[in-house]
Amino acid sequence: MAKPTSQALGSDPISKLLLKQAIPASIGILVMSLNILVDSIFVGKWVGPIAIAAINVVLPVSFFIAAIGMAIGIGGSSVLSRALGANNYEKAIRVFGNQTALTLLITLTFISLGLVFADTLVDTFGGKGDIFSSAKDYYRIVLYGVPILALSMMGNTVIRAEGKPKHAMIAMIIPSVANLFLDYLFINVFGWEMIGAGWATTASYICCFAYIFYFFFAISELRLQIKHLKFNLPILKEIAALGSTTLARQGVISIVYLILNNIMVDIEGEWAVACYAIVSRLLMFALFPIIGITQGFLPIASYNYGAQEFGRVKQVIYTAITYATGLGIFILGLLFAFPESIAQLFLSNGAHIPDAQKAINALVLKEAPTAIRYVFAASPIIAIQLIGSAYFQAVGKAVPALLLSLSKQGFFLIPLLLILPKYYGILGVWIAFPISDALSTLVTGFFLHREIKTKLTPKHAVANS
Repeated sequence: MAKPTSQALGSDPISKLLLKQAIPASIGILVMSLNILVDSIFVGKWVGPIAIAAINVVLPVSFFIAAIGMAIGIGGSSVLSRALGANNYEKAIRVFGNQTALTLLITLTFISLGLVFADTLVDTFGGKGDIFSSAKDYYRIVLYGVPILALSMMGNTVIRAEGKPKHAMIAMIIPSVANLFLDYLFINVFGWEMIGAGWATTASYICCFAYIFYFFFAISELRLQIKHLKFNLPILKEIAALGSTTLARQGVISIVYLILNNIMVDIEGEWAVACYAIVSRLLMFALFPIIGITQGFLPIASYNYGAQEFGRVKQVIYTAITYATGLGIFILGLLFAFPESIAQLFLSNGAHIPDAQKAINALVLKEAPTAIRYVFAASPIIAIQLIGSAYFQAVGKAVPALLLSLSKQGFFLIPLLLILPKYYGILGVWIAFPISDALSTLVTGFFLHREIKTKLTPKHAVANS
């Protein structure tokens, strides 16, 4: 067998290695985020703002089920990277086999339940009034493709764990390009509206999976066989312990969607859900380079921790935080400078637009700039929170990884969302975001600093080598 390219994770210079890992991850996330962003723009301009709100209602359910694949992928890939770092190929391939089998079992179970309780779920997640019909149409179609998406998300993290970020980037670009093309064809040319948006999304998932299947069949170091799909209890426990961090974080995000969609309907009506939908798309899109650095950081930290190269682990922590903080400052500047222009991208001003839709557009356009400025106000400091929680996940410390990952949404944002809007209305929703960012960053920074001082010092490195 050829020399594994994963060994570069333990030998290349950290700055070069982080850029090598982070740039493809960032490009992949950028294209995927652009896909979500442009998808919303297409729907907003060709169907209307209520359609954007309908997609936002469906997102928590499909997002959570897809997150199962991501959680199994990230949790297992931490184990897999450390196994490769310790030259234990047999464990690495068994981890991958267990990841694949577990993703299929869990996602298919959830999909079945999601289809049975479709009406209840759509209503619970804010699909009320004029939003319900469009949301249900989109929900059913997208749900069919979510198991494929979950497998793709799982496979993508394994590709990065092998040290092949360019292939992971390609896997993310393919469905994004396909979705944009199919959106135009199904919505604008065929006139299928929400149904077209749903089928475009599902078809794009299939395109992504096709490439990932090709990668593991023809390129990967991990040659999966049927025997590797057999569940191994110790491996499953490791995957579950670390994957629960990602799943809990993504699950809490789904709860945030649920709470916010319902709060917005109660405070202002359907137009406010559309306004939040724009903000949530920007949250996925604008922070792509910071998330890309976090994704690039994970396999480097895992591999070097497994190889007991603690000095390199410490170096990659500082380097990742420095790069991500600089990007956060740049992103904040752009969003503060052009919030009105950004919001306008999602709305149509054509003469053919009905008066009722024009009235909704005007309300959204008036509120969206304020929302954008408040929600992204703490962007420069979130690198500490993201990298800090990712470190504990990368090195296999499941409990602190879980608690720190939940700190923003679970411990701070949700309580603030339940309290502040009662006193400040819709403004209370927006200011809850930077406050929760600041509080979670302080908590994560404290624990990360303590970990570096006590676990990654030269004295500790000698003791553990």
